[in-house]
Amino acid sequence: MSKKPKKARQQDRPGAAGGTPATVVLAASGVPFTLHSYVHDPAAPSYGEEAAEALGVAPEQVFKTLLAEVDGALTVAVVPVSGALDLKALAAAVGGKRAAMADPAAAERSTGYVRGGISPLGQRKRLRTVVDASAEGRATVCVSAGRRGLEVELAPADLVALTGALVAPIARG
Repeated sequence: MSKKPKKARQQDRPGAAGGTPATVVLAASGVPFTLHSYVHDPAAPSYGEEAAEALGVAPEQVFKTLLAEVDGALTVAVVPVSGALDLKALAAAVGGKRAAMADPAAAERSTGYVRGGISPLGQRKRLRTVVDASAEGRATVCVSAGRRGLEVELAPADLVALTGALVAPIARG
């Protein structure tokens, strides 16, 4: 009598064991990606710039995940760490009139991640997402993989597809 193969459990899949919701989504998606980890310095003035330096890549390749309220609805903005989010451009990209940065506590509650580790992938609630158009000119981009000191590198088209994002020029600087 032959044994039936065991059904793969979530923790048996690559990227799932000890991972984050973002790494679980990535592992399940089948898209190619590379995880990069580094020791996070709590005294670092900028999470994104710290990641770029630790990974040895240009700040224009590392993207930060920010949450804003556009006409009262939480919206995710993914922009290079070398620039800043243009709130008017974000509002226009999603057909809104007014945008303001979201309360950090609301951002953490909605995404399930802590500030400095918010990933655009695997968020608790699926939110409207906009990726800055500068990502399209890169072979890969790095975004948070769901905790401080953990970044994921993937093709911008895969990031857009996995998040259901719009692509628009929403960064300045």
